[in-house]
Amino acid sequence: MQEEKKADIVETTNVPVTYEDDNFPPSYAQDENLQGPEPTEQDWKELPEVSDKIPKAAFLVILVEFCERFTYYGLSGPFQNYIQHKNPDYYPAEQPGAMGRGQQVATSLTTFFQFWCYITPIFGAIIADQFLGKYKTILIFSIVYFIGLIILTLTSIPMAIDSGAAFPGFIVAIIIIGLATGGIKANVSPLVAEQYQSKSAYIKTLNNGKRVIITPQATYQKIFNYFYWGINIGSLSAIATTELEKNVGFWPAYLLPTLMFIPCIIVVVMGRKQYVLNPPRGSVFVEAGRLFYLSWKVQGGLDACKPSNLARERPELLERVTWDDIFVDELKRTLKACVVFCWFPIYWLCYSQMTNNLVSMAGTMLTGNVPNDIMQNIDPIALIILIPLMDSIVYPFLHRIGLPMRPIARITCGFFFAAAAMGYTAGIQSMVYKTAPYYDHPEGRQNWISAAYLIPSYVLIAISEIFASITGMEYAYKKAPQSMKSIVMALFLLTNCFASILAFALVSVTVDPKLVWMYTGICGFMALCTVLFYICHHKADITDMEEDAIVRDTERKETVTDEENIAEYEATKNQ
Repeated sequence: MQEEKKADIVETTNVPVTYEDDNFPPSYAQDENLQGPEPTEQDWKELPEVSDKIPKAAFLVILVEFCERFTYYGLSGPFQNYIQHKNPDYYPAEQPGAMGRGQQVATSLTTFFQFWCYITPIFGAIIADQFLGKYKTILIFSIVYFIGLIILTLTSIPMAIDSGAAFPGFIVAIIIIGLATGGIKANVSPLVAEQYQSKSAYIKTLNNGKRVIITPQATYQKIFNYFYWGINIGSLSAIATTELEKNVGFWPAYLLPTLMFIPCIIVVVMGRKQYVLNPPRGSVFVEAGRLFYLSWKVQGGLDACKPSNLARERPELLERVTWDDIFVDELKRTLKACVVFCWFPIYWLCYSQMTNNLVSMAGTMLTGNVPNDIMQNIDPIALIILIPLMDSIVYPFLHRIGLPMRPIARITCGFFFAAAAMGYTAGIQSMVYKTAPYYDHPEGRQNWISAAYLIPSYVLIAISEIFASITGMEYAYKKAPQSMKSIVMALFLLTNCFASILAFALVSVTVDPKLVWMYTGICGFMALCTVLFYICHHKADITDMEEDAIVRDTERKETVTDEENIAEYEATKNQ
């Protein structure tokens, strides 16, 4: 009787499963290319976690992003003035402009541009993950980007502005540039992280004899810190373009980033053989859709849809299965990450204020001989200074004292500083309204109060970016399946779109004297989200490293004995 039972169980649990590309089912095995012993439980308690060396190819991708961000921020920096104010009679101009459409139209169009730039990554991600791969997608959209830049530059020359071509040319240009930005943005940040291949922690003895734990988590944190640092070095281009718009005109302000984009395309093409390139998966959306559909039909949810479970419980369904156990676990991890992303729209709403309404506020304050829109460059300058300090001093110190600052804790801190920035800005706006000669109806004219009061607003936003924005990109990459890196990054970027929708809803109050209440409301909402976010998600930091350890081992092919199958089957039945 026992032998018959054993035979029945073995026959049930050993149903063959066909995997795509004839791969063996991936395991949760440790990285076989470790450069040192795996840390023990005691090692985790006693030794500090540090970053591994950053691959050279990663720095090449960062260079590509630097060029692209130089272009993006260089051209978008003058947008508010370009739309809001009239074309001056001469240059250098006290207040540069071109279209004279007013603050509400300017804020609406810049908000639309942000919205468009952050919804198009979805299309770029689909193209990359399913069809072309990240590299080819970046290259194609770089060419499209360059076409949009040429249109914007040509329609900003004085003759085009006088003939009324500036406005339609601007609309066409931002649509093309926004589309291309999405194709690049969704793929370049996953590409930089993919250059680092190690997936497991190991112990390393340094030259001074000190033993440390090299972890992928610390390495990815460092990679994205460098990546974001490169972004903000590039964003300083807005200093040059805003000076050009004030002293020469808008056409040289747009010509400079157009010319700078040429090295971006060259680096992409010339560095092709240096990159680690993962091919597109192909059917990932269809596969995920089938998995979700089956989970609704099978009792037990996603876990019950793992091939190893279906082989025991519902072997008749195995012929429909095109995924493996690890894809199910990766998808579950991704869904958890997407819940975390749902809190970001209000954060991006705080962030977006510095590129439109704070620029307009600076225009109602004393700025000396510098253009009002140069103020937004305080943010990248602060980031260029603060990111290396955080990476080399603050984070290592927190690791040493037993506070490693896992992702949820860092994002919470970022939300807090964003709320503080909006609260401070509300106070400064109130001061502007109480200052002569125009008080609460400046309407673009300067009250007698220094724009230097806005500096802390930008610094606080910069601090919030280090904790929230950088960590958000890191979190999106780490929690995504290998076949869906661009998709999940695009979903993270999509939260900017919802922030833009919120900003559109606030357009009616982006006028004097309602701005104090707008900033106060955003501050209160952000503070509430900060508290609720930590309450809802702080436990995720406990399982962060365990979830990141879900990796594929397509080379390992283990044979599972009949006895192990029977033991697993009986254990499952007895639960």
